[in-house]
Amino acid sequence: MKKFIALALSALMAMSAFAGCGSSASSTPASGSTASSAAAQPVSLTWWAFPTFGTDGAYEQKLIDAFTAKNPEISIELVTIDFTSGPEALTSAIEGGTAPDILFDAPGRIIEYGRAGKLVALDDMFTADFVKDVGSEELLNACKADGTAYMYPLSSAPFYMGLNKEMLEKADALQYVNLEGDRTWTTENFVKMCQALRDAGVAQTPGIVYCGAQGGDQGTRALVNNLYSSTIVGKDGKWNIDDNGIKALTLLQDMVKDKSLDAGMSYAAADELQQFQAETCAMTFCWGTSNAKNYKSENYTAISVPFPSEDGKPALEYLVNGFCVFDNGDTAKAEAAKKFLQFICDDAEWGPQSVKQTGAFPVRTSFGNLYEGDEEMTLLSTWTQYYGTYYNTTPGFATMRTEWWNMLQRIFQGGDVAAEVQTYITNSNKS
Repeated sequence: MKKFIALALSALMAMSAFAGCGSSASSTPASGSTASSAAAQPVSLTWWAFPTFGTDGAYEQKLIDAFTAKNPEISIELVTIDFTSGPEALTSAIEGGTAPDILFDAPGRIIEYGRAGKLVALDDMFTADFVKDVGSEELLNACKADGTAYMYPLSSAPFYMGLNKEMLEKADALQYVNLEGDRTWTTENFVKMCQALRDAGVAQTPGIVYCGAQGGDQGTRALVNNLYSSTIVGKDGKWNIDDNGIKALTLLQDMVKDKSLDAGMSYAAADELQQFQAETCAMTFCWGTSNAKNYKSENYTAISVPFPSEDGKPALEYLVNGFCVFDNGDTAKAEAAKKFLQFICDDAEWGPQSVKQTGAFPVRTSFGNLYEGDEEMTLLSTWTQYYGTYYNTTPGFATMRTEWWNMLQRIFQGGDVAAEVQTYITNSNKS
């Protein structure tokens, strides 16, 4: 079990690191689960938090103070951890029997803990009212393993593409981009845009399908999966690339050959983002709310667009922020912890504030638009309707990620697409 937990944490560090790299108050009541009746006797909890609310723990302490003022029988100790040393510290704590009571993180690690039997099941918090309020089966499934809920979600944000407006204007390529409504667009127009950028020579390359490492690899998978609406996990739950995926990979191989895209053989997402910021390329496949801030430049205007698809209906990948409760053998602690989670996520005052503190969007639709007056964030909030299947919690995810970028390299070096896809499928499912 020690080796399993250590391996799972190590393999998922890059994914969580990337996630660190994405109003009127609602009257929504607490979800009314059994967590609403915490034991009256004194209970002490420990909360470990990655820096999603902030880096200094100030906001988390405000939440604790507000909660304990209403629940004086519960005390909470905050421990802030980072994405570099935090995973190892968690591994040591779990193996040493000193795991925290509460963790704020993303589904990757949390679901692995749940599968390893380390967490309290939170099914009683997923009431009919809560499920209806969230309104997204895909998002709710991201919080579960084998039908059991281990994560109580607070906020989410989509991943999407970024375009350099000025470069597209110079290349007369902006005509192929939909800037109306929710900005959905087609594969056909994506290809035409890339060709126009290539022919105009306004950048060293129109775009980079980076495949030098796994960092930010969800961007290239989203590109492939959207072009012709393909899937990456089959109905049998195994890793797969269907015929539409092969068609998409063949298109990208052809575009690399005709130089309307570049393979980026030595690039990961961070390298591609730096090239986008430096205006070496005219687009990025790794855009999100956090990267839009981290790679902001006064030299160009970044246009956010969903990934193109043949039918104009994207299936976006996304970040989910939420909480889990470790099973430390104390029912009173578990019930108190769940009550605290509901306070953070569901309280009419603190729920919306906490969502905004993450820089993402509420999972509860009843919270409404928390970014009134901000056109960009308001637009992005509408893209939650395009969330696709959250496959990051599928068993073998870590192995699949390595196989993914190795497969892209072989394809962009001229390999037979169908044969390379079969190698990817076989190797991804070995674990």
